[in-house]
Amino acid sequence: MANSVSSLIDNAVRATAPVVDGITDEQLGARTPCSEYDVRALLNHLFHVVTNFQKLAVGERADLASVGEYLDEGDWRGRFREEGARLAEAWGQPGSVEGISPAMGLPQRTLAYMVLGDLLVHGWDLARATGQEYAPDATTVEEVAPELEKIAPMGRNAGVYAEAVPVPAGATRFERLLGDTGRDAGWSPGRAT
Repeated sequence: MANSVSSLIDNAVRATAPVVDGITDEQLGARTPCSEYDVRALLNHLFHVVTNFQKLAVGERADLASVGEYLDEGDWRGRFREEGARLAEAWGQPGSVEGISPAMGLPQRTLAYMVLGDLLVHGWDLARATGQEYAPDATTVEEVAPELEKIAPMGRNAGVYAEAVPVPAGATRFERLLGDTGRDAGWSPGRAT
């Protein structure tokens, strides 16, 4: 990988891909910790983010508003790994994390951390919704969490994150990250929202 951000993205994809692989067709309608998404909608959102942030990495415009249907296109489980590898490669290009995004008006590095946050948090969301284990890379979490803490207020103002959820004393760094992004680390499909 050409830089540390692309390595972090690769780590996040490697943690999330086994969860995607483990989702059965019967689970696509299941609830997720993201109350506005079922598993299918969350997978479509994640595919949309992963493919569009490839464009943002190289300074191209991206359509983040209109999410399409990505699961009707053949082997979507295998394709997630492929698109994730493309994402890491795009953010590994020289200059990808430098300057301001011409498409978004935000620092490129901030955009990289935004997609990292989506991979980590939605990997957990999907695992919780489908009864799977999720083990994000500890180094990636340590690197990403402080950056997400900084941009969480912007995410809440934009309606991307729910209000922060308090976490108990002794919570892990990842549990605190989940709380910052509006998730209850104790969420389960059978529990009332």
